[in-house]
Amino acid sequence: MGRLPAKIDYENLRNARILENQARLATLGLQKTLSELRSEASSRKPVKNHFRSYTKKIYGIETLRRSNRLKQIAAERTTISKNTDKLRRSDRLGRKIKVENEKENPISGKVVVYGDGKESEHSGGSEENSRPANMPLVKMNGKEFRQPSPESSSRRCNSKGRGSVYDPVFGISCHFCRQKKLCGEEDCKRCGDFDMDQPCIGKTDCSVCHSNNGVLCRGCLKVRYGEELEEVRQRKDWMCPHCIEEKGINPYWICNSSFCLKKRKMAPTGIAIYRAKEMGYESVAHLLMDQLQKSIMRKR
Repeated sequence: MGRLPAKIDYENLRNARILENQARLATLGLQKTLSELRSEASSRKPVKNHFRSYTKKIYGIETLRRSNRLKQIAAERTTISKNTDKLRRSDRLGRKIKVENEKENPISGKVVVYGDGKESEHSGGSEENSRPANMPLVKMNGKEFRQPSPESSSRRCNSKGRGSVYDPVFGISCHFCRQKKLCGEEDCKRCGDFDMDQPCIGKTDCSVCHSNNGVLCRGCLKVRYGEELEEVRQRKDWMCPHCIEEKGINPYWICNSSFCLKKRKMAPTGIAIYRAKEMGYESVAHLLMDQLQKSIMRKR
C-alpha cells in the first residue's frame, strides 16, 4: 500500500514533463507530425542530377579570335615553311650538311688529313695518299694552328703506353683503344715538334696494308698481342694481324679489337689480359688463338 503514492507521483512527473516538451516544440514551430513531413517531401519536385548532360557546341564558320602573339607565331611558321633554309636542324645533321658542302665547294679554314687509311678529298696516286698510316699529312688550309701549351707538352711523356695528351688534329688513333693521342715517346719528332714528314714512332705501321688496321700504340701492342714496340720498329716486314690472316701465315692469329670481333660475330673480350695471364698466356691474342684452335678441332 505504501508504494502506490510513489508510482502516482512518478506518473504525474512524467506527464508534466511531456506537456512541457510539447509546449517547447510548439514555441519552436516543430509541432508538425511525421506524416505531415512525409507528405510535404513527396509533393516537392524531384531534384535534378548534379552532373550536367553534355551538349556538343557547334561553332560558326567565322574565324576564331586569336591573340596578337598567336597571330605572330602563325605568321612566322608560314614564313619558315616557305623558306626551307631556316628550318631547325640538329647539330649532327648540321655537321653532315656542312661536310657535304665543303666536299662540293672546298674552302679555306679546314683541316684535311691524307694518308691515314681513310677516304680523303685528294684523288690520284699522289704522295699524300701513299703515306703510311703512322705518318699522315695534315694540311691546315688556312686554319689557325694552335701550339699546345707548355704544360700539355710536358705531360705528353707521362704515359708511355698510350700517351697522355689528346689531340684531335695531330693525334693518330690506335686501332684497338681508338685513343687519338700524341705518343709518349721522348724522341718522337712528329708528336714533339709536329713534323709532318716524320712518322710517329709510338705507333706501328703494317708493311703490307699501311692502313689504320695496322696502327697500334705501345700499350695495346703489348697487352693484346704480346709484342714489343722496339722489336716491331726494327722489323721492316712487320705485318698486322689482318694481313697475317689474309696471307694464311697463321690462321688462328686474329685481331681482337671490338670492331674485328663483331665482324666475326664474336663478343668483344673486354679487359681479358688478367684472365689470359692467370691461364698462362702471353697476351689476349694467344688466348683467343688457343680457343679458336680448340673450337675448330671439336667441330671436326
